[in-house]
Amino acid sequence: MDGPNATIRDISVTDVTYSDAHIRAILDEVKTIAMIGASANSVRPSYFVLKYMLAKGYDVWPINPGQAGKEILGQTVYAGLNDLPGVPDMVDIFRNSEAAGHIVDGILASGRLPKVIWMQLTVRNDEAARRAEAAGIKVVMNRCPKIEYGRLSGEIGWAGVNSRTVSAKRPTLQAGFQHRGLGPKGKQA
Repeated sequence: MDGPNATIRDISVTDVTYSDAHIRAILDEVKTIAMIGASANSVRPSYFVLKYMLAKGYDVWPINPGQAGKEILGQTVYAGLNDLPGVPDMVDIFRNSEAAGHIVDGILASGRLPKVIWMQLTVRNDEAARRAEAAGIKVVMNRCPKIEYGRLSGEIGWAGVNSRTVSAKRPTLQAGFQHRGLGPKGKQA
C-alpha cells in the first residue's frame, strides 16, 4: 500500500505494507483515539500502548465493558463506542480478527465514523477493511501505533532496534501535541 490514499488489495496475511508517509500522515492527523480492548493490567500490551500514546499527547479513550466507569491511567473507561463523549479520530482495535469485523460493522452502522480504524498486531480482517474504506475510513492492519510512532521518530532506535528510518535530524520535543520532531519546527496539525 503506497501513498496517503492506500487501499486494501487481495494480498496474503504477511504482505500488508504501508508507506512511512501513509503512517506518518495518520499519526499527525489523529488527536483522539478510542482503544477497544484497553486493559487495566499493567503487563498487557494495550496498557502500555495506552500509556505511551497518552505520553505523546494523544487523548485516548479506553473501552472495556468490564472496567466501564473506572479509570485506567487517569482516563475514564467506557463500555463501548456509543458511550464516548464524541467521535474519535481513530479506533484502535485490541481484539482478534473476527471481532474486528463485528466492531467495524458496528462503527459503520452507528454513523459515527472515525477518520481511521487501526487493527493491532496480528489483527487483520480484509473484508472489514474494504467495508470501512468504502465508507471513506482509512484502515491500518497488523500494526501497532506505538511501534510505528517510535520507529518513525527514531525512539525505537534508542533501544537498538533498526527503525528502517535514517535521518541526520535530531528529534525535538515540541510544546503541545508531539509531532515526533519530524516536521517543520512549530508546525501544528
